[in-house]
Amino acid sequence: MITSEPENAYSQRYYGRETPSRADEALGQSEIFLEFQERLSRVAPVNRPTLLLGERGSGKELAANRLHYLSKRWQGAFLTLNCSALSPSLIESELFGYEKGAFTGATQRRVGRFEAADGGSLFLDEIGNIPMEVQEKILRVVEYSTFERVGSSESIDVDVRIIAATNADVKALVAKNMFKQDLLDRLSFEVLMVPPMRERKEDILLLVNHFAGRMAVELGWTEIPQFSPDAVRALEKYPWPGNVRELKNVVERAVYRSDSPRITEIVFDPFFSPYEKKTPEMETEGLTTDIVSPDLGDLMTKPLKEAVWGLKVRMLDNALKKAKFNQKKAARLLGMTYHQFRGLYRQFQRDDEP
Repeated sequence: MITSEPENAYSQRYYGRETPSRADEALGQSEIFLEFQERLSRVAPVNRPTLLLGERGSGKELAANRLHYLSKRWQGAFLTLNCSALSPSLIESELFGYEKGAFTGATQRRVGRFEAADGGSLFLDEIGNIPMEVQEKILRVVEYSTFERVGSSESIDVDVRIIAATNADVKALVAKNMFKQDLLDRLSFEVLMVPPMRERKEDILLLVNHFAGRMAVELGWTEIPQFSPDAVRALEKYPWPGNVRELKNVVERAVYRSDSPRITEIVFDPFFSPYEKKTPEMETEGLTTDIVSPDLGDLMTKPLKEAVWGLKVRMLDNALKKAKFNQKKAARLLGMTYHQFRGLYRQFQRDDEP
């Protein structure tokens, strides 16, 4: 418990209380997203640990935030700790706090996250990075709701709901003796799989318009951004390995770079360099016969004009996929200038057949 006024003031000033400020980003209308939200809402009022599994950028922290604010603890603190952002030596003191003189540099007592989150929820992100010795101490908190600060033998009782998350294969970590089976058992009262963006195709345009609208407001625009059909198709075809976080960056970048509210250019890879030194291998990359040979059979039976058209379409589509829909890179893969590529691309989008 937080007992002394100085400690309480320090914890409120240092940790603060998080608010659901980004809750509006948890948008979706796809069936898989709505099913996930239903499961989340069902477990939220149950005062038990919950484990969130999902890929990077899929929205695990947003899900944890929603779990807290749908629970009976919603008026209490919601604190977070990214376990991958701290060295193993710091995680213990961040979680449990320390006494003055506990180690070199400990000039005063410090309240840890567990103590500051008393009566609320503590979100432990990337739990796969927690050292084994700290896992043992966390297990004790989960089982007995008590712990000691670093450098102290005095037990402190807390009432905290733990919400944990990771993008690692935590069961594999257990098999490698890198994660305690007992702790995993206690944290997994309920396990929620956060769906990746590639499984939420119906949500892409909804999120695109949401992020674009917010960016337009930030830029002081008076018109709502509109994405061209080509841009929408590119956004919907992209596999989104970085999930919602990547989608947000791509959309906001497209809006701010545009000279008008009509968005036509989408840059998926901001690290693409137009000054990259080209080699003969790079010039012909993507044009090998194995790319098109699987589909040549049906083309060989068609009239020449139609077959040439079909081959061009397939090579264009293949180059876009290989370049992750970066049109400048796709043009390079096809040995074309960017303007040549754009002209051909617009032609294919305009004409359904030759």
